[in-house]
Amino acid sequence: MARGVGSAQEALAFLYPDTSHLHDPLAIKGMAIAVERLERAIAAREPILLYGDYDVDGTTAVVLLKTAIEMLGGVVRFHVPHRILEGYGLQSSVLEAAYADGVCLVITVDTGMRAFAEAETARRLGLDLIITDHHLPSADDTVPDALAILNPNQPGCTYPEKFLCGAAIALKLAQALLERRDADRTREKTLPSFLKMAAIATIADAVPLRGENRTIAALGLRELRKPVGTGLRALCQVAALDPANKAITGFDVAFRLAPRINAAGRMDVASEIVELFCTRDAPRASELAAKLDTLNRQRRDAEAAALAIIDTRLAEDTTFASDRLLVVHGDGWHRGVIGILASRVVERTAKPAIVISVEDGVAHGSGRSVDGFPLLEAIETCSDLFTRFGGHAFAVGFAMPADGLPELRRRLNLHAIERFSGTEPEHVLKIHAELPLDRITPVLAGWLRKLEPLGHGNPEPIFVARRVRVVAMPRVMKDRHIRLELSQDSASNRVMRCVGWDWAGRCIALELAAGSVVDVAYRIRENDHPEYGGIEIEIAGLRPAEA
Repeated sequence: MARGVGSAQEALAFLYPDTSHLHDPLAIKGMAIAVERLERAIAAREPILLYGDYDVDGTTAVVLLKTAIEMLGGVVRFHVPHRILEGYGLQSSVLEAAYADGVCLVITVDTGMRAFAEAETARRLGLDLIITDHHLPSADDTVPDALAILNPNQPGCTYPEKFLCGAAIALKLAQALLERRDADRTREKTLPSFLKMAAIATIADAVPLRGENRTIAALGLRELRKPVGTGLRALCQVAALDPANKAITGFDVAFRLAPRINAAGRMDVASEIVELFCTRDAPRASELAAKLDTLNRQRRDAEAAALAIIDTRLAEDTTFASDRLLVVHGDGWHRGVIGILASRVVERTAKPAIVISVEDGVAHGSGRSVDGFPLLEAIETCSDLFTRFGGHAFAVGFAMPADGLPELRRRLNLHAIERFSGTEPEHVLKIHAELPLDRITPVLAGWLRKLEPLGHGNPEPIFVARRVRVVAMPRVMKDRHIRLELSQDSASNRVMRCVGWDWAGRCIALELAAGSVVDVAYRIRENDHPEYGGIEIEIAGLRPAEA
């Protein structure tokens, strides 16, 4: 029930996802019109421009649609904007250049839901515009004037899955288009192959991993066991992943593949992601993948430098303690990392946070939220301050004149104070069940694997064991981490290995020693190390046990 499963049939679909669980793409409002226009463009060999976003979701969406259209003989061009030079969203200048170059049809992916002026530009030029996006429409539910809009969140759309990412909507368009040509081949061969890209985007974009999203992610991960594409193989190699010997997990996608893909848009040119996944040239793929690895290291360095400044400011500026929504800005912080920085601030403070980079009098902001606080709704109360903004409940982005930042902070905090109604921010660790350490077995670990892929909407189970004894002196690893040996003090006297990432300081502060008795919240892990592999637990929370 906690994962939205309320019947035996739903449980079977959850545990054993299948392509038959995917919804009919034609159920998305506007899909029939979009497919018909695409078929005419392909038949006439009209140049089609795909306009994407610079993150994992947007670039993989371009790859999916580009591949599908070219499979049917279509002529495809694509444009992925440069984060710094062009910024987020559809640009009229690109539409004008495309028109001058003979393009008649433009399809956006993962962007466009608030591109009112740009839609008017397309109409004026005589360009047919199809918007595929998953971001929420404006507060008054108005939508751009386009030939078709594919977005389950648009008014009047009855599509059952409202939380698809941008690449998943591109997948649905590709599915509808290809099934018109050969339904059996599409369902048996093409669609499973396309699910790889859609799964990477679905996991990276942190949409709820339930319903159709779970099907896409689970089946896509299954297909990632046998990556065929030259670029995907090269990316796995630099990320130290070997799908032939160990199946890629949702964790691998979220923390090893996605950051490298995102690094292109954060630090350089995201269009190279499309080239990586479309090339058949192995040396070029290796070159591009190595570049992504380098960019990801540069991203980490830029993030760490800015985060150190933010941590100092949060500690020293007492006004932040009373704010219910944090607005932190700095001069020249790399715009490619401000979203990550906002997430870090949320993790540290349990408050919604907006991190802003100021350059030449212009403020570029990115925000992240907490459960129960729709961030897009919050910034819509300040819409008059922005030159551009958008997003959804958990993440937003915007640009505005820097001199408006004090007013932005004031208004957002007034909204947050009203919304939170006097409740205080707190880090909440949700415990799924109480499970003594001596009840952990390989069979249980096997059943827990069936919950994967884990993520937003399908969290990894956290268990608690009470009055656990520390068997030996804790061992500190690399000054930050801790290794413990724990026993439940049951008749079996079984010892469980335990690891705590970034827990060394906290364990030292608790003065843990052999014989200490603690309550531990934990996640179950299966360590595949050849020398000390097996089942172990990872600390999620720890405190001295009550006497």
